[in-house]
Amino acid sequence: MPASTLTISDSPLGQFFTPSGGHDYLKLPCIRKTGPGRWQPVALSSPFDDVLALRRELIRSAVLKFRPDVLLVDHMPTGAMGELVPALEAARARPVRVVLGLRDILDAPETVQRRWRLEGAFETIERHYDDVLVYGSREVYDVAAEYDWPAAPAQRVRYCGYVCATQSSQYSAEVRERYLDREPADSALVVAMAGGGADAYPLFDSLLRSLPKLLTDRPCVVVLVTGPFLPEEERSRLVARARGLPVHILTSVADSLSYIGAADLVIAMAGYNTTVEILSQNKPALLVPRRGPSAEQQLRARLFAERGWVHWLPPDQLAGEALGEAAAKLLTGVSGTPDYPPDLRGREVAAQRLLAGLDQVRPTSKAQVLAPAPAAVGDAQLLVDG
Repeated sequence: MPASTLTISDSPLGQFFTPSGGHDYLKLPCIRKTGPGRWQPVALSSPFDDVLALRRELIRSAVLKFRPDVLLVDHMPTGAMGELVPALEAARARPVRVVLGLRDILDAPETVQRRWRLEGAFETIERHYDDVLVYGSREVYDVAAEYDWPAAPAQRVRYCGYVCATQSSQYSAEVRERYLDREPADSALVVAMAGGGADAYPLFDSLLRSLPKLLTDRPCVVVLVTGPFLPEEERSRLVARARGLPVHILTSVADSLSYIGAADLVIAMAGYNTTVEILSQNKPALLVPRRGPSAEQQLRARLFAERGWVHWLPPDQLAGEALGEAAAKLLTGVSGTPDYPPDLRGREVAAQRLLAGLDQVRPTSKAQVLAPAPAAVGDAQLLVDG
């Protein structure tokens, strides 16, 4: 069935999906979360309330003019500071399926419960949403139970499994050859990455400090992918520290799966996308989650490690030698056996659920999907293929 998809997002990277027929993109002014319930503009000098009003009207206008059959909302039921509510109210007068997509873990339970009650999120879900798709596993983290959902909205929750990219790591052999071709035969490839990289400097700095000692146990080459948002001053410091070491510093890579697939060890922060990509390649991984402001990454790293899927290190241990010791142990093959494999069918299951919901909206020859991705787009997942 032909389809049109309009993605609404404020990602500073611009159109982060590869352009394809039937898919277009609407860019919102960027805002940044500075703490629970606190936001500020990223680039504009306008007052936050003015920027918020602009975003609110753009989203509402898109819903009215695009007339979607399915409205897929990512991560925040009411948007940042309630910006989605006018659009949701407008959608009530139209035959549209409204779906909320949530990643596996949002934040510490007490934080989410407090914010969602204050923002009226539970009432919004009950009033406006037909489905809630959780891109995770109930056995790992029961979103409805942990966040104390009322009975009515909890009945709309469907767990899909974890969402990962469909392409394979087809160039892993080429990546290994590129970096290890002239190295000793037993050399290991360590790939370090941290998503956008805005707060990744402590992890990368600790890794480079640990590397000389690590090299005494086994020869290795480090490919460090900083991410596009690592401040230039911090990147320059890493480049200076890496001189004379077998380290390659890249801003980004086009095929992260091939780099993960090529690695003997992946060292990373614990954002949703990076973590699930690591799980999809079944590679030894050491996760060091960010300190905050959200507890999301620390919860994910700990829960995944408890199941034997990854290893993890609390961020407050970066100052010492724990990172180097943990990496050395993993490079020598000391690793546990997972309790059971992760469920990585999320993309397919969520897409099937969305398509099934089309039967409950107006019959049409051309489905239209509106997929707004609110401000926290770092780990945002669009689960609708046009």
